[in-house]
Amino acid sequence: MKFYGHTFHIPVLGVGYSVDAPAKVAKYGISSVISIVDDILLEQLRKDYHQKLDKPYEPILAREKDSRAKRITAYLNLINEIVKDQFEKLRVSAFEKGSEITKYFELLPDVSFLKQKYYEMLSEKEELIKLKMQKFLRDNLHCGSIDVNIMTKVDKTNYSEGLPLPSEFNDAHAALRGYANSNLESSLIFSAGMNPKLYGYLETFKDFLPQINGSFKKKIVIKVSDFRSALIQGKFLAKKGLWVSEFRIESGLNCGGHAFATDGYLLGPILEEFKNRKEELLDTLKNLFLPSLQNKEIKTDEKKLDINITVQGGVGLSTEHEFLIRNYGVKSVGWGSPFLLVPEVMNVDKKTLTQLSEAKEDDYYLSNSSPLGVPFNSIRNSGKDLERIERMENGKPGSPCPKKFLEFNKDFTDKPICTASISYFKKLDSIKDNPELKMKYENDLRNASDKNCLCEGLSASALIAKKIVDPKQSLAVAICPGPNLAYFSKVATLKEMVDHIYGRINLITHPNRPNMFIKELSLYIDYLHKKIDESINNFTNQKDELYSTFRKNLIDGIEYYKSLIPNITEEAENVRNKIQKDLELLEEKLLSYQIAI
Repeated sequence: MKFYGHTFHIPVLGVGYSVDAPAKVAKYGISSVISIVDDILLEQLRKDYHQKLDKPYEPILAREKDSRAKRITAYLNLINEIVKDQFEKLRVSAFEKGSEITKYFELLPDVSFLKQKYYEMLSEKEELIKLKMQKFLRDNLHCGSIDVNIMTKVDKTNYSEGLPLPSEFNDAHAALRGYANSNLESSLIFSAGMNPKLYGYLETFKDFLPQINGSFKKKIVIKVSDFRSALIQGKFLAKKGLWVSEFRIESGLNCGGHAFATDGYLLGPILEEFKNRKEELLDTLKNLFLPSLQNKEIKTDEKKLDINITVQGGVGLSTEHEFLIRNYGVKSVGWGSPFLLVPEVMNVDKKTLTQLSEAKEDDYYLSNSSPLGVPFNSIRNSGKDLERIERMENGKPGSPCPKKFLEFNKDFTDKPICTASISYFKKLDSIKDNPELKMKYENDLRNASDKNCLCEGLSASALIAKKIVDPKQSLAVAICPGPNLAYFSKVATLKEMVDHIYGRINLITHPNRPNMFIKELSLYIDYLHKKIDESINNFTNQKDELYSTFRKNLIDGIEYYKSLIPNITEEAENVRNKIQKDLELLEEKLLSYQIAI
């Protein structure tokens, strides 16, 4: 099979960092992902783009009916229009030094059939033949996909006149409707686990159903951390006549943003299971999907039904990238955090960019700062951290909570509030002097004192970078890079980062960067030990069983890697030897750990 395009994609980064990445990279055939959680930010960006493009702008006001979905639809349609215009201009540009079409081909991996044809065209002397070759190249260009991400957990109930609105007006439901009503033909990526009600809502939009030729206008992608999760979610959707076109495997800890740790299952063994059981997965889902289509009286070409497996989290070298594709047969590899050092692609303000480029390994950590209560990859002394600490020192803890996307706590109220908000701290104060609730107060206060307003923090950098003024919003920045970014420090161009991905140059600045599998194993061992240490005063048989299973899974993973190392032929022998040595040291660290009860 001839391979034409790129073998990497850019995952969603935060809320505002990759929010318009397709408008910067899709024309070059690179797929990227937009977060559609923040319709307020999307509307601000839509206005900004309209002004820069000298297009008339009609605001969609928050008080309008279904404004959230309408804003998302309008923004996505605008990005689609921009990308289509860019791509068409690129397609007809001249094959000359510095042109857009030349850049398109220069960025492609050297193994691409299309790039090889490009080189043949450049060396052709006969003008008529050269023109025919150029036409072939233009006709076979592919635009990158404008994909979107919805966090299934961020599905807050909304209210009108004090009464809850129907579930289709929940945040994630409205975001789904906004995407479904757009004119995009791309993928919707669900992350953060299964939301049955949200998944069921997909059925109401025909773009997610197959066409008669077996294709889909809008594809469903599920981000998963293991095979079992893929099987459960895939079966749930297949029974409803909904097909999962891709399972996107992400490392539980060696990633950016929220970290959904597994029970010690490591990325290598997880990928191995997907490789070995892909046909089983495909057949299982087909056997549920096709009867459901029959019941709906929908016909499609079942031979075209397939499942792509992709992976992301902690990849930092071209050799790792190539190994994942060769050994596990993944369709694409996600490169996320390293792109935070590419201002040409990401919306990162200069101050944060400098902080990222200067940060060391110890500056990256798993924090308790997310109001969702899920561990959150962070960098020390971010603007949002400093703002939170300053507010507490001034006796004004908490955020005004202007966006309210993460209001889920009902400890003190019937209507949920956010644990990072001023309202929550005031509610905590109401139990401060109750002796029966002393322990709860202290625990809740300690927990809330770590929380940042991520709704503002993860969009602030985009506003700063684009010079968008919003007097109502704090511009203190929160950023959520994965630990892999510690090994990059150079602020790079798009071409430099793509050249690094494909092994044409090397941007790694840390001489002792561990292999991606070794790094993830190290993170999991530290994570387990921290969990055990935190449980010392409340150690139960249930926790003992949980941690024993976790430890066993890590040991099984280590044994798997021992057998895998000789097969990592993309690396030189001395590198494989280092991986082996690092693995032995981590095994010793895991086995020698004693629980001090």
